[in-house]
Amino acid sequence: MSTTTTIKQDAIPYLEFPSPHRNNPSRKQCLVFFITGNPGLASYYTPFLTHLRHLLDTLESSNKAAYHIYTRNLLGFSDHDHSPPFGTTLPPSNLPTQPFTLEDQIISLTSTLVSLNTPTPFTSCILIGHSVGAYIATEIFHRHHLTPLSALLSLTSAILLFPTLTHIARSPSGQKLSFIASQPLLNSYTHILAKSIINCLPTPIVSLILSKIMKQPPHALSTTLSFLQSQDGIWQAIHMGKDEMSTITEEKWSSDLWHLADDTEHDGEKFYFYFAKKDHWVADEVRDAFIERREKDQNGRTKATICEEGVPHAFCIHHSETVAEKVGVWIREITGSWTD
Repeated sequence: MSTTTTIKQDAIPYLEFPSPHRNNPSRKQCLVFFITGNPGLASYYTPFLTHLRHLLDTLESSNKAAYHIYTRNLLGFSDHDHSPPFGTTLPPSNLPTQPFTLEDQIISLTSTLVSLNTPTPFTSCILIGHSVGAYIATEIFHRHHLTPLSALLSLTSAILLFPTLTHIARSPSGQKLSFIASQPLLNSYTHILAKSIINCLPTPIVSLILSKIMKQPPHALSTTLSFLQSQDGIWQAIHMGKDEMSTITEEKWSSDLWHLADDTEHDGEKFYFYFAKKDHWVADEVRDAFIERREKDQNGRTKATICEEGVPHAFCIHHSETVAEKVGVWIREITGSWTD
């Protein structure tokens, strides 16, 4: 974890949308565990998860499942979830504390997932990840595939939305962030410059820019304001983004990750991939090569879809219901046999 930074686990902001049938022993209990993108603030996804909750309520009326939705912030995006603030120099190392890395996020989210399944496990868990959250979800699946993270944990499927799974640095936005990381001055001071600019602007001006120029709806506006005005959020986002550039490169998972075990009964697919037609965080040729590898794997249980509705990478700002409808269909496929 980040040097000498203490995580305050109980202070990590989270959202939970429990099933009305959560205490019904006759129903199979399914955890829908959502992992955010970067910036890792759960409240960006409130409309998406609220609509998905409505869809799953309808699905519960026709099967014997109980779906529980859970998500939380990534580490470092709330000033209350860690101590001391980033950049604090502490003895004996006299090194400044640093924001959290991508690996830190994977370890922390794995711990949360395991704790939610302890001591009473869910019948199954469906991971949903957005952007880098899709990479994190895949990596959690991979680690559980190699060595079970917990004897109680049952991972069923993953739904990966606008996923950044390989060669993120080749994307248009990835190229810009990689350039920043390659320049010593920019690499060291971009977060300070960005934070200084925000601090110079009165809150009403920032709100006006977000609402009138960037057209952010209320839920996104309030979340973005909280993010920009936090002490450490901007540094965390940039630091983690640069780490993504060096970590998300060649595909590192063996082909059997995409397969089912011989004795496994499974409805639907094991992995669903939902790509944008044009995505500033995913290069077209990287996306197409990834899909081609999945299509050539005759034993793979995967389904890749390229969005035809023009939904952008940051779907949670204006297109929450559209994407929730897609996810609802896939969850129905995955749990289609849960009728008795």
